[in-house]
Amino acid sequence: MTCVCSAQSADAAELAAVAAETFPLACPPSVAPENIASFIDANLSDARFTEYLTDPQRIIFAAKQSGRIVGYAMLIRDVDDARVELSKMYVLPGQHGSGVATALMDAALAGAAASGAESVWLGVNQKNERAQRFYTKCGFAVAGTRTFQLGPHTEHDYVMVRAMQ
Repeated sequence: MTCVCSAQSADAAELAAVAAETFPLACPPSVAPENIASFIDANLSDARFTEYLTDPQRIIFAAKQSGRIVGYAMLIRDVDDARVELSKMYVLPGQHGSGVATALMDAALAGAAASGAESVWLGVNQKNERAQRFYTKCGFAVAGTRTFQLGPHTEHDYVMVRAMQ
């Protein structure tokens, strides 16, 4: 049984461990492992998750099974904008296709709606077709592109948007 709830400060280390395992899965094979590791160290460490969890503009949802985190999603609210960014959404590989991602998305969209967001946007690597199919199934549509720096390599993302009803 999967439970999705707001992550707490005590979850920082476990969130970082899940991030370290899942972030590489979203990267194209052309990205060097040392660049992935550098990104994880800079952005997905215990210390960074501790910061994220205390940032009033962010909310992190944790999907748990048997008390262990198996996936997470992070929303970032810009107070000057009616949009919310779905900044991160990752599920452990053994949970793919199990409904965990859908439960996380439902929680993230409910959180965005509760914050008064008019829309939710996200960036997804143009080569990550599995994620794009999932986001499309969840009502997101490609609205543009952006670049994402991963080490010395520039990645190309689609920006996908979903209006909130």
